[in-house]
Amino acid sequence: MPRSKKRNSRGGQHATVQPFSDEDASIETLSHCSSFSDTTSVADEGGEANEDAAEEDFQYKLKGFIDSTVDKSAKTRQGALDGLKTAMATRILYEFISERRMTITDSIERCLKKGKGEEQRAAASLACLLCIQLGSGIESEEVFKTLKPVFKNILADGSANIQVRQAVATSLGLCTLVAEDDIMDVHATMECFEGLFTRSYVKEDGTRPAMGPQTTQLHTNALLSWALLLTICTASQLKDILHKHLPKLPMLLESEDVNMRIAAGETIALLFELARVMDSEFEFDEWDDLCDKLSALATDCNKHRAKTDKRKQRSVFRDVLKAVEEGDFQSESIRFGTERMTIDTWVRKRTYDAFREFVGSGMNYHLQANEFIRDVFELGPPMLVDSATLKAMKISRFERHLYNSAAFKARTKARNKFRDKRVDVGEF
Repeated sequence: MPRSKKRNSRGGQHATVQPFSDEDASIETLSHCSSFSDTTSVADEGGEANEDAAEEDFQYKLKGFIDSTVDKSAKTRQGALDGLKTAMATRILYEFISERRMTITDSIERCLKKGKGEEQRAAASLACLLCIQLGSGIESEEVFKTLKPVFKNILADGSANIQVRQAVATSLGLCTLVAEDDIMDVHATMECFEGLFTRSYVKEDGTRPAMGPQTTQLHTNALLSWALLLTICTASQLKDILHKHLPKLPMLLESEDVNMRIAAGETIALLFELARVMDSEFEFDEWDDLCDKLSALATDCNKHRAKTDKRKQRSVFRDVLKAVEEGDFQSESIRFGTERMTIDTWVRKRTYDAFREFVGSGMNYHLQANEFIRDVFELGPPMLVDSATLKAMKISRFERHLYNSAAFKARTKARNKFRDKRVDVGEF
């Protein structure tokens, strides 16, 4: 749909809208649809009138937030962005957002270009949440086509706020995973990330580049986004990446920054997993030296490092060492509603961690009701659960209503499948 047709989709002006309180953010007040109702329980707890009023109030607040993203006050814009982030992270708002997606996109673009600091960071996060809500398809592609050049300009601008660049590095990675429709463009974005994190590689003369903690964090975020996009690379791209980067990535294990060391270790484990999917007999020439480094980090007793850093590092590198030596992964079971999902590969872990970074405590709800995220993790359509089972889950009447509303709509809506235009390697 041409953008010109959507620019006038902004609603009328609203009175000042207060940011969400904890109560507003609860499942009792944030409903995304009312097409499927549990009439018995609704009658028991106040009827549809209260539910409709809550829905109307919620949408009024959202429209007010959208309008406030262009307010003259930076504080008001920041509050509006945060309000939209909270709503998108904790609820399924596909229909409401789909109708206003280019209006919201224009606001994000304006805040990224003209805002400063926290406002830009909030706008970058909101861009990801918008793509997560829309899923993989033409709608999110439209959004990303507008925002990608803005993201890349900020990322490449050495004079830009370093924390904004950190946020953009993370957001660009996830938006690319969700909304990029051309695998060659995915590769081009990966090269942008490579241009950052490879600056942390040891120099040819053996010296380590000197940089501050904020720059190191930027490189760490770029590495994690690069690793996320590894999960959708073609086999030929992966072969080139293994040849070019696997011999050098172990250099990052010597970083003074614990987050960089962990990101490097998990990326190495991911590369070994992907390499073995392509070739079960995969061998790495410097395997012995790498295992020695990983073993040292898994048992690190360096007195100059903080206890919490050492504890966190040892736990991660025990798993990384198993991955490299034995091709093993420490599985983790995630429970949401009546379902369970197993994180049983490094590919799945990197993907899960990337989504969770943006939706936070709303991850379990998205796993239950967001058709796109369920598609990513091959969970099938959202489940329709009978009322007796829902009551046994000890959740509220309104939450039961929302849960089955999402399931009902997802089962009747034809949506684009995740990565339908891309060539994948391996399975989750």
